[in-house]
Amino acid sequence: MTNTKNYKKTLIACYLGFITQSISANFTPLLFLTFKGTYGISLEMIALVPMVFYLTQLLVDLVATKFADIIGYRTCVVASQVVSAGGLILMAFLPDIMPNPFVGIIISVVLYAIGSGLIEVLLSPIVEACPFENKAGVMSLLHSFYCWGAVGVILGSTAFFAIFGTSCWKILTLIWALVPLVNTFNFINCPIERLVDDGKGMSIGQLLRLPLFWLMIILMVCAGASEATMSQWASAFAESALGVSKFIGDLAGPCMFAVFMGLTRVLYGKFSQRLDLTKVMLGCGALCVACYLLASLSSISILGLIGCALCGMAVGIMWPGTISISSQKCPKGGTAMFAFLALAGDLGATVSPAMVGGIADSVGGNLKVGLLFATAFPTLMIIGLIILISKFRKRKN
Repeated sequence: MTNTKNYKKTLIACYLGFITQSISANFTPLLFLTFKGTYGISLEMIALVPMVFYLTQLLVDLVATKFADIIGYRTCVVASQVVSAGGLILMAFLPDIMPNPFVGIIISVVLYAIGSGLIEVLLSPIVEACPFENKAGVMSLLHSFYCWGAVGVILGSTAFFAIFGTSCWKILTLIWALVPLVNTFNFINCPIERLVDDGKGMSIGQLLRLPLFWLMIILMVCAGASEATMSQWASAFAESALGVSKFIGDLAGPCMFAVFMGLTRVLYGKFSQRLDLTKVMLGCGALCVACYLLASLSSISILGLIGCALCGMAVGIMWPGTISISSQKCPKGGTAMFAFLALAGDLGATVSPAMVGGIADSVGGNLKVGLLFATAFPTLMIIGLIILISKFRKRKN
């Protein structure tokens, strides 16, 4: 019976799931100045929006470690699409209905952040449980759709606003909500398998006592930090380094970063069977350090921008690669392991960009100094990978 199931449907649903997550993460920040002008919300209050988004996602990651297996993959992943669509739809209406528009925005953000957190926890184990060959390549290609989603959101939204004006942002919000709404039916109908049979997966306690698990957690924190720091500060860096407008800054900064990150994931997905994943990640870690140093130390602005863009290439394989290594080295980790990995990645993605902003602010707004400190994360990843290679080499001997 298993052979008759069409797992390509599952893969397509998961692709659209990651596009949904990229809509949730990247669309609302494009509206920050619109919110300020339309509702009179201060930038200080608006700065709470991404914090609420990531903290909610972190909380969902933590809760999912305990309950995802109990509730079931299908129920949870369908719910992820429903609440993502619901959050985006409410974003178009709640700010005008609520007495305080900011409260309406936050309620909407919390809803689609819950969906985003569930997506992050569930899609990797759902694909891992499918009987695909070359799991590392499939996983890398899967995660590339977050990048293509980010590029699509930035370019699509920019084009829409250029044609129709930012005053029509509510219509665009409803258009983006169609993606998770349609994908809800994909997840209802596609085949979904369990990652580990009942009673055969490791308990949370067993995972927490495993040294290898903690090494994977450290690698995931570094992967999330290395990726999110440059991604979130790319636009500001492009503007400050080149003195260009925000429109050009968004295209030259986060958009190019996402393009390079997506290309790396696609290329690795294509050639992964010929490559040693751990060594590839080691090389990517070294390239990431070089990119951060180039961006933070170069006195030539165009070189700094090249460092920013190539950083997308360097970090592209880190997140899906760590997930694949964890699955290979700890095949009985189950959903709890994937949830903890997502939690660790989100923790790095939350802490590091905030740290860079705080350090930059403390030295008079010098973003280059903040990015220099962030070099610690890819450096720590290199050290962790060397330990991993050494540990398993000793086991083989």
